[in-house]
This record gives sequence, structure tokens and C-alpha cells, in this order.
Amino acid sequence: MNLNLTLLDAVIFGVYILGVIGLGIYASRKGQQTKRDYFLAGDKLPWWMIGGSIIAANISSHHLVGAMGVAYSRGFVAIAMEWGAILMGFNALLWIFLPFYIRNGFYTVPEFLEKRFGTAARTTYAGLILLTYVLVEISAVLYLGALSLHSLLGISVMTSVIILAVITGIYTIAGGLRAVIYTEMLQLIVLVMGGIALTIATVNAAGGVSAITDTVKDWDLILPANDQDFPWTMYLGGVLCISVFYCATNQFIVQRVLAAKNEWHARMGVVFGDYLKFLVPIIITVPALVAPKLFPNLEKPDLLFPTLVEKLLPSGLVGLVMAGLIAAVMSHLSGAINSCTTILTVDIYLPYFRKKATEAEAVRFGRIAGAVIIVIGILCTGLFLTHSKKPIFLYLMNAYGLFTPGIAAMFLLGILWKRTTHAGALAAGILTIPMSIAMEIIFPSMPFFNRTGIVFWSCIALCVAVSLVTKPVPEAELKGLIWNRDSLKLPPDLLQQSRGLRNPTLWWGLITAVVLYFYIVYA
Repeated sequence: MNLNLTLLDAVIFGVYILGVIGLGIYASRKGQQTKRDYFLAGDKLPWWMIGGSIIAANISSHHLVGAMGVAYSRGFVAIAMEWGAILMGFNALLWIFLPFYIRNGFYTVPEFLEKRFGTAARTTYAGLILLTYVLVEISAVLYLGALSLHSLLGISVMTSVIILAVITGIYTIAGGLRAVIYTEMLQLIVLVMGGIALTIATVNAAGGVSAITDTVKDWDLILPANDQDFPWTMYLGGVLCISVFYCATNQFIVQRVLAAKNEWHARMGVVFGDYLKFLVPIIITVPALVAPKLFPNLEKPDLLFPTLVEKLLPSGLVGLVMAGLIAAVMSHLSGAINSCTTILTVDIYLPYFRKKATEAEAVRFGRIAGAVIIVIGILCTGLFLTHSKKPIFLYLMNAYGLFTPGIAAMFLLGILWKRTTHAGALAAGILTIPMSIAMEIIFPSMPFFNRTGIVFWSCIALCVAVSLVTKPVPEAELKGLIWNRDSLKLPPDLLQQSRGLRNPTLWWGLITAVVLYFYIVYA
């Protein structure tokens, strides 16, 4: 497959690339070069930027390419992971973790673990999360974006990987989180416009709205327990721990919340993200549901996206959708790089190597770390070249299952149960990788969501057992770190800002009801 772009397509695509680079460089020159400014955009983000950037960073090539491939081969259930995050992960962030992150003024998520448990827990998390970012967030996103560019334009995969990494790295390293957020807002608009254009073109080619309604009878969000990819049992542990980790304890997502103007903006930003999290997966999934009518025998489901672009889109729209794909790749990639540099700087470099580093030295190290992370991500992209039997999206979820059970257990028990000790949390974090690998070796045919769920509950049990036989943390040291009813309330000085239609709870209840309706009707 080799797509020949028209002059109009090339102009649209080129204008987008130049626009992103220009906007990123412009943003990099705003503000002061302090740690708070570089890593948290000076704590000045409004709610709409928080919600928009969360979803722009979240939705990437593994959705446009990977999730669309899953929807093509498996149907409507592909949307379950995305909507499940609204009910699980983002709820955990909004109602459990967010107040503690904001009120303690953290730079990073690992800082919470240190304050709650100690240095070793913080370091364990930092190590696990960096592995996840490099092997999953950065390498996989680069691979899938490059795969589509190769399929559509004939550019070699590794050349595409290098181009995407270098362009994104320029503004991400130069401007920190502010440059990331500014460019993500532009990228979200382009992504949505491109997605809508592709959806309309595909639905029209398949016969119009009736093509969608013809698939409704097969819309299943809950599948039998013996399904190899999406058994209903996945909700008992696997989806829960991955969702809680990704949305509520993941620096990649939480960093945007930490940069909020205040707690009201942080809460409203997460709720706004819920609405986008509901709408964007629909844009991605609908074309895949009707695509079998047009292309019933694709060799690889992951080739659906480039196939639709090549076969269905007219001049101009091809350039827009290609810009949307690159927008998804670049926004996700820039967020992952920025999160890596923040953790490497705040959680490793400053406490272990340069405790007395100046603001300028910390920012300089962050930029150097960003360049190193990009190089490592490029090298690790080769790990995905052999994944061809199933949609790559499923392999990504499997990778999350390798690292996340222990992290989710540490955070949930740490914030909900005051008896949790440092030794208990550390035991859960250390167990997660070896037990995940052992489960995959011993039970290779078991659905990975089920394996992940078993590891998650095992980490919970181990954490509880070790905590009960080790010395508890004194009550005085837990002040402000354990969840209670007051955590649900906004601080008194922000209550006036939350009245009437400005109440985050009101908008949260509405989107939650809509998602629950779909789960009930299409169970």
C-alpha cells in the first residue's frame, strides 16, 4: 500500500507539522525557567486545558491504529477499556487521589509514595513506571505511528520512527509541560476533525446510518468468561487495576492535574476529560464496526486505518486525517517524554545525585534526560516488529498487566487503609513483575486480563499480610494522607466557585449515567 498525496494533502499536512513546531517553540519561550514552570507549566492550567490535554495525550496511534484494529476483528467490545476508564480509573482519580495530589503540592506521583511510605517505595514506583513508559508508551506509539506512515507513504518504519521522535522531541525538550499542553490542544482539534472526517466517509461508503444500526445487534460490552481476549471476568481485577493505575496513579495523566490553577479547575478538568473519553472512542470505533462490509478480509486488523484512508478519502481529507494520526502520535509521545524527564529529575537526579542543584541545573538535566529517553525509545521500537498475530493493542494491554498490579495495590491500600506499612507496599511492588511473568509461563492460554487480575489481588493480599506483621505508621505521620469524607469536598475558599452549573459533581453525574446506560443496555 502506497498513498500518493496530492498537493493539497501535502500542504495541509505540512502546515500542521510546521504549526505544531512553531507553537511548541512559542510556548517554550513563555514563563520562567524554573522547575515548577518547566515540569508543571507554572501551576496555571485551566480546566479545559487539563481535560483536553489528558485525552490528547491518552488517545494515540495505538487507538487510531490498534483499537480500530480490535474493533474491526472483535466488534463493539473494543470500546469497553475506554469507557471502563470513566467508571473506574477517572473516578478513582477524581474522588480518591486528586485532593491529596493537589493539597500536598507534589511535582510527581512518586512523591506521594515517599510521603506515605518512604524512599524505597518512591524509587520502586519510579523504576516500574519508567520501564512502562519506555516499553509501552513511547516505543509502541512510535511503532504504530511509523507503521501507518510506512503503509500509506512507503517510508521505512525506522525512518518514520526517527522523524516522529525528532520532531516531537524538539519542542518537548525545549519547552517542558507548557509546550506539551499548548501543542496537545491543537493536536486534539486536528485529531477530532480527522477522526470525524474518516468516520463520515466510511459510514457513507458502507451505506449510511443504516450500516451502523445493522451492527447494533452485535454490540456487546460483556462477553462470556471463556473469551480469550475480553472475558467478563476482566472487570473483577484486570481492568480495575490497569484503569486505576493508568488514570489515577500514572504521572503521564496526573501531571496535568498537578499543574491546575486550583482544585476546582483540577476536578472540572477530569470531568471534562470524561466527556472527551466518551466521545473520541466512538469516533474511532464506528468506522471499524462498518468496515467489514467494505473490506471483509484484511490480512492484519492493524492495517484498517491506512486502508480506509487510502481507499475512501478524497484529496484534502487525506492530508487532514494523516495530520490527525500524527497529532495523536506526537501528543502522546510528548506527554510520555515529559513525564519521564520529570520523574528522572525530581525522583532520581535531585534526591540521589544533586540535592542542592539549582533551578537551572534541574531544568538542564531534564532536557538531557529527555534526549536520552527519545534515543532509548527509538531503539526499543524494534521489540514490536514481531507482533503480527493479534492487533498490537492487545499486546499493549498485556504489557500494562506486567507492571501495573503492584503499583495499583500500593496506591489503593496506601490511601484507603491507614494500617498499610512501607514493607507491605514494597512487597506488593516487588512481587508484580516476577509473578506476572510466572503467570504467563504457567498459564499461557489464560486471558491476560484474568492473569493480571490474579496478580493484582495477590499483590493486595501480600501487602495486607506483610502490613499486619510489621510496625504500623504513627497516626501523626498520616495526617492528610488517608482518604476520608472531607476528601470529597472542595476547600472552603473554592465552594463559591462550584455553585450551580459550575459544580463538577453535576457534570460528573450526567456522563456517568450515560456510560452506565450503555453498559446496561449492551451487556
